[in-house]
Amino acid sequence: MAPEAQEEFYPTEVSGDYILVKALEDGVTIIGLTRGKETKFHHSEKLDRGEVMLAQFPHHTSAIKIRGRAEVYTKFGRVLSGREG
Repeated sequence: MAPEAQEEFYPTEVSGDYILVKALEDGVTIIGLTRGKETKFHHSEKLDRGEVMLAQFPHHTSAIKIRGRAEVYTKFGRVLSGREG
């Protein structure tokens, strides 16, 4: 008898907000911070100039910190991070 295929769970709804980050220089760092009694670092990514990352705020992420020059797109609009000039 052949083993039955294991079903994978895929949620039908996506929860959490999204942001899009486009690096304007090499070495832009995106840091995820947890929610709860203590805020802790839980994930980081590094982008080089021109790279784009689409990130979601899942239930365990309360904040995302961006270090470096980048364009950040949210449902509220566009923001530039990093030093000017």
